[in-house]
Amino acid sequence: MARVIAIANQKGGVGKTTTAVNLGASLAASEQRTLVIDCDPQGNTTSALGFPKDPARRTLYQSLILDEPIERIILDAQVEGLDLIPSDKNLVGAAIELVPVENREYKLKAVISGVLAKYNYILIDCAPSLDLLTVNALAASDSVMVPIQCEYLALEGVSELLDTLMRLRRTINPALAIEGILLTMYDDRTTLSKQVAADLRSFFGAQVFETVIPRNVRLAEAPSHGMPVMFYDIHSKGAESYIQLAREVIANAQKRIRQGIGSTDSGARADVAAAAAAGADSGGLPTGNPNSGSGSPGAE
Repeated sequence: MARVIAIANQKGGVGKTTTAVNLGASLAASEQRTLVIDCDPQGNTTSALGFPKDPARRTLYQSLILDEPIERIILDAQVEGLDLIPSDKNLVGAAIELVPVENREYKLKAVISGVLAKYNYILIDCAPSLDLLTVNALAASDSVMVPIQCEYLALEGVSELLDTLMRLRRTINPALAIEGILLTMYDDRTTLSKQVAADLRSFFGAQVFETVIPRNVRLAEAPSHGMPVMFYDIHSKGAESYIQLAREVIANAQKRIRQGIGSTDSGARADVAAAAAAGADSGGLPTGNPNSGSGSPGAE
């Protein structure tokens, strides 16, 4: 049964699409059958995997709104073990058309339920907003991965996002866990990147992935060639980082299985993190010990 991971952050330009494409390819290269779902009307994940805009192509919109069987939508992403559910601009209308639908928050979950057994991982690339499409993605997911750019302004939306996740756990998806917080666009030449990374690790502890995604030219160039960075330049720092991230995601999953830890525990700690982050100063996240007080937001 697939582990469904939403890649979400309401702030744009933090690396959600880059992570969906390259983590998906790296998981597939690690012999983990993976499905990437492009849930963003911009369709950047679709084009980054080598599919140019095509009005005749069936997309996630057809499954969500027109009840097209998802098996007819899935595309071979031209990487062994990696499939794609594409998106296009029509998905903008889905957020409106879903409003009167009964159980509208669970539409995506119902759509993908028939293919869960075919994959080890399903990655959902969310739009940079907290609209009904993103709510659907989070309702369908076991966990959420939060890419955060290593810059000051990227910190400001963290408490809002975690507060939303806490509300979703209480009303729509009680099992939703934090897969991890991923530091992206890290530049070890700047004091700011180092300070932001230190603040996040101090506050969120083990919920921050050890792997850090650096600023990398090859990583930025790869989408224009319609391929993941590991097939564009496997020796680049960007490719090496996403391969390491895939190993970390797989290792964390194996650790959960060995320890018998369910997503409820991780989700409960997400509530603690959200409550604490909501009370943080607007100037950024506090740098206290996350293990002090009544609970820790650290993941297993």
